Amino acid sequence: MADFMYDVLVIGSGPSGESSAIAAAKAGKKVGIIENRTVVGGSCAHKGTIPSKSLRHVVKQVIQFKNNSLFRELGDTRRLTFPRVLESAARVIPKQVELHTNFYVRNRVAVHIGDASFINKHEIELVAPDGAKEIIGASDIIIATGSRPYRPDDVDFTHPRIYDSDTILDMQHTPRHLIVYGAGVIGCEYASIFSGLGMRVDLINNRDRLLSFLDDEISDALSYHLRDSGVTVRHGEEYESIEASEHSVTLHLKSGKRLRADAILWCNGRSGNTHTLNLDAIGLKADHRGNLKVDDCYRTEVENIYAVGDVIGWPGLASASYGQGRAVSGGILGDACIKLSNVPTGIYTLPEISSIGRTETELTQAKVPYEVGRAFFKNTARGQISGEYVGMLKLLFHVDTLEVLGVHCFGAEAAEIVHIGQAIMGQKGEGNTIQYFLTTTFNYPTMAEAYRVAALDGMNRISRR
Repeated sequence: MADFMYDVLVIGSGPSGESSAIAAAKAGKKVGIIENRTVVGGSCAHKGTIPSKSLRHVVKQVIQFKNNSLFRELGDTRRLTFPRVLESAARVIPKQVELHTNFYVRNRVAVHIGDASFINKHEIELVAPDGAKEIIGASDIIIATGSRPYRPDDVDFTHPRIYDSDTILDMQHTPRHLIVYGAGVIGCEYASIFSGLGMRVDLINNRDRLLSFLDDEISDALSYHLRDSGVTVRHGEEYESIEASEHSVTLHLKSGKRLRADAILWCNGRSGNTHTLNLDAIGLKADHRGNLKVDDCYRTEVENIYAVGDVIGWPGLASASYGQGRAVSGGILGDACIKLSNVPTGIYTLPEISSIGRTETELTQAKVPYEVGRAFFKNTARGQISGEYVGMLKLLFHVDTLEVLGVHCFGAEAAEIVHIGQAIMGQKGEGNTIQYFLTTTFNYPTMAEAYRVAALDGMNRISRR
């Protein structure tokens, strides 16, 4: 017999788990949530989005300080160590824990701390940190256990000079030279962060260009500015082995190259956290990366078991996970299933990147007649005031209907700026038009004013034909 019984039980208290639990609780369901850390927040608050973006923010402040002639006059040449920067960035984590704990308290969601594994499709065994065991039952169960860095068996992650994107946030020394293996979103973000601290960085990419899902112009801009900041980008490379000693680490590539550095950061993929759930007990299987397959209602192959967030793979974004959590609870409650689409990218490199909609390559392949409007931040008053000279906003729109087809932004506050274009693209019919940016007054000076400049640039291209 179960020690606790709920209408909805959620495993994992990250963004998707939290939003699904609270949505169900607000609908009057009795809800419990399980977290294997001693505090809530999941990997997002403790090892992923929050600490890494906080670290980026601190590094950006350091860069602005060094580049400001006013502060250079002070003559302070002290070098900040990585542990000191990390200490400053980590101050946000307790605030996040307190915030999210209060959400559960206010919504009367019971929080259970421990490791969960399935007994059957309606019961979970919970092993508490002190070894005590409890049986928790529920009518519906949501798996929101998130993901962890993928670790190949032939790499010794116990070595003090070999890190992944979780353990790098515990590094207690300051490398002069760092290798980042894997040039996906996380790898590019950390490469820009560490180069911003003055480290020499080698970024190893196993493809022929960076972040190929981006618009080509944005990808090219990222490549240029990473190199401009001191990152050596090596395309089309695969690792063969990693040799680590007390004083250095050597990466052997299949091309025959040997790269030696003070440390290596492995950023080559992630795996869903399903390996400890005893999925065999309910006849459920994860794929080779630990991810679960779901339908449009986020239901797995077991009728009362659902999955959301990083554990289902794409898009693997905290922003999407919040929406998935609300959607899955709606489906459990009998509402219409709404599977998220048109999710904007948010890439927190230095400078940051964000986009939504189709790229130039996609439009060209689809034979859609489009035109481009650009606004360069260096030509905006707010960009000049803030010293944000790098970046641009790029609008892609249909030549005949003026429908906005894609918004691509590279530079300061890109992840904020993109939402204006997203809102217009979400309008039905004639509501989605580049004319909106020409007939709407934007505050001046603002970064958002770039929409008006880009729209004027695009319309000028049409009028000259």
